[in-house]
Amino acid sequence: MNRSPAPSRRLAPRARLVALALCVPLALSAAIGIAHASDPLAIKMDRAKVMRISRPAATVVVGNPAIADATIQDRQTLIITGRSFGTTNLIVLDEAGEPIADELVTVSASDDQMVTVYSGADRRSFSCAPDCQPVLTLGDTTTAFAEAQSQLAGRNSIVQGATGQPN
Repeated sequence: MNRSPAPSRRLAPRARLVALALCVPLALSAAIGIAHASDPLAIKMDRAKVMRISRPAATVVVGNPAIADATIQDRQTLIITGRSFGTTNLIVLDEAGEPIADELVTVSASDDQMVTVYSGADRRSFSCAPDCQPVLTLGDTTTAFAEAQSQLAGRNSIVQGATGQPN
């Protein structure tokens, strides 16, 4: 008697292959979900960070441009700049409108050599590296902020006049 193997035994390797082929997209979806749940992109206020992306970008959207700004340096390099304290999101789309990146961006204060002086309700911030100079910091009293802003605007005007270039 010459019997051929049972059909279930012949199909078993094929069934395993089909099951594996169906599991790969699910595993990739889970991996993408895990990658998306990663830590936010951390940036200090008034500083920039380079972000490289896997495919050429056509559109960049920042949820709250008052918190962060994004500029396309070249088709696969973005420059993210912290504008104000807070958290927002950044979405990068390709030519077809498909997402390349969807990131949380958290902007925090630059605490490098920062000193905050309180006098009653008056708060003023200084950068002390090595000498203390007033800096514009959200949360300082209106008078302190306006004084520092006026001095910086005056300085920038002098620099622009001397060099012909915006500072």
